[in-house]
Amino acid sequence: MRSFAFAVLAALILSPFTTAQAPAQSSRSASASAQTGPSTLLVTGAVAQDLKLTLDDLKKLPRKSVSTKGHDDQMHQYDGVPIGALLAKAGVPQGSALRGKSMALSVIAEGSDGYRAVFSLAELDDDFAGEAVLIVDSTDGQPLGADQGPLRLIVPGDKRQGRWVRMLKSITVVNLSGTSAN
Repeated sequence: MRSFAFAVLAALILSPFTTAQAPAQSSRSASASAQTGPSTLLVTGAVAQDLKLTLDDLKKLPRKSVSTKGHDDQMHQYDGVPIGALLAKAGVPQGSALRGKSMALSVIAEGSDGYRAVFSLAELDDDFAGEAVLIVDSTDGQPLGADQGPLRLIVPGDKRQGRWVRMLKSITVVNLSGTSAN
């Protein structure tokens, strides 16, 4: 089973979409041909309950603001929902329940352009992580442009923005242990 789990993770990481997600044009100068992300966010996989959330649904969840450097190396304020809030809503183990077999859970964030970033569940848990990973819908008080959103995953604690996923369409929880995470 362990080799199966590693094969799954390797396939996800080594897929044809592993090239870096290039910084897109500024939302204020985006062309009409810019890619547009989906209007809903799916949370699926090894979860108690699949979620299909609209922008309005996300705006009703607990929100957080952070200031951090963007791809343009300038400071920006990002506003959105901590990914932990979405995972909790989907019934993914958190806090003291995140132990044992559930430590083999991983999270894949995917954009509509096929770009993916992988996280261990512990990296996204408030009891483990030092800084919240956010699903943002605005930058500097403005909605994200078509080339960035309408949703974007940001990782303020990373030194590089390689795991930031624009045009976020899905969050998939994967059990790498090959057994139930309970």
